[in-house]
Amino acid sequence: MVSTKKSAVKTSFAADNLENLPRSEQVYRYVQEAIQAGRLKPGDRLREAELTQVLGLSRTPVREALARLESEGLIVNHPALGLMVPELDYSTVTELYFMRELLEGAAARLAAQHASEVEISILEDLCEQYKAAAGDEEALVSKNRQFHETLCHCAHNRYLLKTINMMHNALSVLGRSSLVDAGRVEQTVDEHERIVDAIRNRDPAGADAAVQAHIRAAQKTRMKRLFSERSM
Repeated sequence: MVSTKKSAVKTSFAADNLENLPRSEQVYRYVQEAIQAGRLKPGDRLREAELTQVLGLSRTPVREALARLESEGLIVNHPALGLMVPELDYSTVTELYFMRELLEGAAARLAAQHASEVEISILEDLCEQYKAAAGDEEALVSKNRQFHETLCHCAHNRYLLKTINMMHNALSVLGRSSLVDAGRVEQTVDEHERIVDAIRNRDPAGADAAVQAHIRAAQKTRMKRLFSERSM
């Protein structure tokens, strides 16, 4: 069932320092970050006129950003309600995590073959920084993102990286990170270390398997949260 929530633009958006970006990119980032942070939730509506007023921009960059967000699946155009954050269902979550498992597993396999010693040491440093960030939700999310971005760069395949970046944008619809759920921080530390160990040992199959196990664990946590929310 589609939510009939009112537009959340006015009450959900917080000011961000985006002034140096092109105008359409400002709007895109504004909405994307609001979805990721949970300020915009599934079923919340977006109105072009309200966005122009809140951001102080003309309709053209707002319209361009909304078209891009829709093309990437971060928002949908419901025939009765207009533009809105899509409602999550089990199929959406399963499909997104399947693609993440496939693409990031391939990146880890390539990283085990092509990553330099310096790049591997950076991954090791990020593991330690993530561990040190325990208790700080914002820092954990940031360090986790840096770890996965660095891992994908270590593949040294620009076409794979471009595809992964598009997939990560689509993952924004999942909202708040599963890292905040009970037990996931400790599990993630261990899973990240297993990934780096396999890359350090130049074990492509092991790196691929470690990433797939990591992403399946994250999906399990996400699905538990979704089941819990639906049962309330």
